[in-house]
Amino acid sequence: MTDLGSLVRETADRLAEQHVGVVVAAIAGESVEIRGAGRTGGKHDGVPDADTVFEIGSVSKVFTALALARLAVAGKADLDEPLAALLPEGTRVPSRDGKEITLRHLATHTSGLPRLPKGMLLRALLRPSTPDPYAGCTAEFLLGTLAATRLGAVPGRRFRYSNLGAGLLGLALARRAGTDYETLITREICEPLGMTDTGLTDQSGRLIQGHDRRRRPVSPWHLADLAGAGGLRSTAADLVAFVRAQLNPDSGELAEAIRLTRETEHRNTPFSWVHLGWMGQRLHASQGGGLQIWHNGMTGGFSSFVGFDPERQAAVIAIGNTQRSMDKPAFELLRRLQEQRGLGDS
Repeated sequence: MTDLGSLVRETADRLAEQHVGVVVAAIAGESVEIRGAGRTGGKHDGVPDADTVFEIGSVSKVFTALALARLAVAGKADLDEPLAALLPEGTRVPSRDGKEITLRHLATHTSGLPRLPKGMLLRALLRPSTPDPYAGCTAEFLLGTLAATRLGAVPGRRFRYSNLGAGLLGLALARRAGTDYETLITREICEPLGMTDTGLTDQSGRLIQGHDRRRRPVSPWHLADLAGAGGLRSTAADLVAFVRAQLNPDSGELAEAIRLTRETEHRNTPFSWVHLGWMGQRLHASQGGGLQIWHNGMTGGFSSFVGFDPERQAAVIAIGNTQRSMDKPAFELLRRLQEQRGLGDS
C-alpha cells in the first residue's frame, strides 16, 4: 500500500507538468498530507504551499449553498421560498408554466436559468480572452437582465448548470442577511471553521499570479455581485478545514446545515445527482462502487477541485494557478484513497 504522502506528492508532481504551480491535499481518516509543486510565479516566485492563496472559481458555489442551508436552519430563509421574495420590490423574475424559481432551484441548478447573464455568452464567444469578464456584473446589471431572460426549462424539472443562478443566490442571501456576500460567508462558514484566508479580497497579500492555458500571466478575476458563483479565494489549509467539516457532519456548529445540503438532491441519472451546491455520483461496481461528492472550478488564471467520500473518510483538494482542468488526476487520487480504505470490498 502506497503511503498518503507519496500519493499526494505523485499527484502534485503530475499536475505541475501542465500547471505553473499546484497544491494538492488529501485526507484519509485522521491523516492529512499537503504538498506543493511548481512555482507561484509573479514578483515573489517560489513553491506554493498550504497557505498560498488561489482563486477557487466555482468551488465558491458550495459555500453559497451552505450559507443558504445555514440561514434555512436558523429560520431566516426557506429552501422553497421564491427568489423574488429576497430581491428588491418590483424586480421581474422569470417563471415558466406558472412555476416560480425558488432558492432550492438555484442551489441545485434546476432553476431553468441560462449559464450566463443575458448578453454575456455572445461576448464570451467573440472575446474569449477578455480580462476579468464578470467585473461588470453588478446587482443593477444582474437584476436588470432578469426581466429579459427566458427559462430553458420549468423550474425544478431538470439540471442546467447556471453561474447566473448561483450568483443570484449569493446576492439574494446577502440581501436577506442584511450584509454583503463576503461578510455572509465569513460569518456563517469561515469563522466557525477557523478559516482565516478565505474570502473575496486578498487581505494577506498571498494571492499568487494566475496564468492562462499557455502559462502566460493574466489578471485576477473580480465577479462583483455574481461572486456567489465563483468569486472566492482560499488556501489548501482552509479548504482542508472546510472538507473536514463535510466528512463529519454529526458534530460542530455547521453540522445541521451540512446535513441539510446533503439531504437535498436532484437526480440527473441513476448514478449521478446534485445536492445543494455539490455534485454527487456513485461509481460503477467495476470501479469500486464508491461515493464521490465533488465540485470543481476555473477562472481566467486558476483551477480547483474538491472531492470527498464521507463513507470512507477520504478527500482530495487540488488548486492551481493555471487555467487547466485538474479533474482527472484529482479524481484518480480520490479513487486510490477509496480503494485503500476498503471501498473495493463494499
